[in-house]
Amino acid sequence: MKVVPNKPTTRRFFSIRGKAARLRAKGSPPAPEEASFRIVTYNIHKGRGLDGRVRPQRIMEVLREVKADIIALQEVLNIENRRRDENQIRFLAEELGLHYAFGENSRLPLIMKENYDLSHGGREERGCLQADILLPHSRVLHIYNVHLGTAYLERRHQGRRMMESDILTCPEDTGPRILLGDFNEWIPGLSSRLFREHFGSVDLRTILGRRRTYPGAFPFLYLDHIYFDDSLELRRAAVYRTRKTLLASDHLPLVADFHLRGE
Repeated sequence: MKVVPNKPTTRRFFSIRGKAARLRAKGSPPAPEEASFRIVTYNIHKGRGLDGRVRPQRIMEVLREVKADIIALQEVLNIENRRRDENQIRFLAEELGLHYAFGENSRLPLIMKENYDLSHGGREERGCLQADILLPHSRVLHIYNVHLGTAYLERRHQGRRMMESDILTCPEDTGPRILLGDFNEWIPGLSSRLFREHFGSVDLRTILGRRRTYPGAFPFLYLDHIYFDDSLELRRAAVYRTRKTLLASDHLPLVADFHLRGE
């Protein structure tokens, strides 16, 4: 995905905190072990809430409450040389106390990053941002943050490219993988089938009794997903639904706690 300075652009956005922490909500799990971590995917809708106001401060407060180790955001504005809160990447990183580079934030060692262009057929530019993270015991975790297209044929192309190229099937990437983001699957399509053939997934129907998560206030679609390798054990997952998240964006954060098997 090309980035043009001094223009409003959206990027996938990662932040990796130093230690795992509990979600401050009912039913929160005990503090996780060293080989455990929390991850969240959240489409922040450029910081525009249901009241029509752009308030990145609300997004920051939501993320602070969730306290994830790895944060994958979609629709993040990056406007240079404007007010501090209009450069949402920098604003969120600074407010949350994170070091950052363009495209991702990190306190844990980030050993590789790659942004794959998934644009198709003259439609809006789309991409998949990969970040390789060094976890305890020298384990490498591969994170793929995506925001797929809104057109059915566009998503078919993107799903094939991710599975048939070296994006998700690179032989050098031997560590556990997590694929997450906003997949824009209004109805089940090829990309979802391909990902389910190769990954486990967070099944919200089992966890919540329903799968519809979008829009947050009156959900009737299931757009936000987390897929993962079987070397990762899913210990808890939840849609973080509070009065604040219902207002901050049209999406709700999808949160999952994982443990590295064998650790």
